[in-house]
Amino acid sequence: MKEQILIVDDDNDILELLEYNLSAAGYDVLGFLSTKHVRSVLTQENVDLIIMDRNLPDIEGSYYVEMLRSKNINTPVIMLSAKDSSEDIKEGFLKGADDYVTKPFDIEELILRVKAVLKRSNREFKEIVEDLEYKDMKLDLNLHRVLIQGVEVTLTNLETSLLQILISNKGKVLDRDFLLKYVWKSIEDIHPKTVNVAMKRLKEKIDPLKSKDYIKTIRGVGYMMV
Repeated sequence: MKEQILIVDDDNDILELLEYNLSAAGYDVLGFLSTKHVRSVLTQENVDLIIMDRNLPDIEGSYYVEMLRSKNINTPVIMLSAKDSSEDIKEGFLKGADDYVTKPFDIEELILRVKAVLKRSNREFKEIVEDLEYKDMKLDLNLHRVLIQGVEVTLTNLETSLLQILISNKGKVLDRDFLLKYVWKSIEDIHPKTVNVAMKRLKEKIDPLKSKDYIKTIRGVGYMMV
């Protein structure tokens, strides 16, 4: 499964430029002109990297990143800004940026920085593990693919992570807070039904006929792979 990059920039031309070039480089890209819907996307998807402008219509970008960090949302961030003084750049890093690129920028250099931040993030937070198998299901963690009876099932990054943690803990009941901490990376300010909705979608995708009952709901407690 492709790595997913979320871009926030209020300049539509720059946004389209970034979306086009990062998609061509092999990434899934989500683009926004403001931060209005960013939090909801971060709670529903596994975003691997954020590219954040600072001069936004609703909030100064570095303060938005600082707010994300205060909520234990540690998705790597590259700040992309016309604010280019030494003090501006220092402030960006102090607010939580992992890298800082000034405008105007070279798109090839930016893509190299994207690759570097993602590589560093993967090395720090993700282990290369063997494939996981469960009943007639195979989860290829290196390619982020799910095969059921040899047929690939398309899942989002978040759904893949959810399935991985369920299989890795099969036979154990996983409560909502555990899943929020290890899949969503946060237990604060997330709607209580977020896990329920994600789990419902995952069940529908891996068992559309409701004939296999991979995941059991333990009412009032959580979920387990049976």
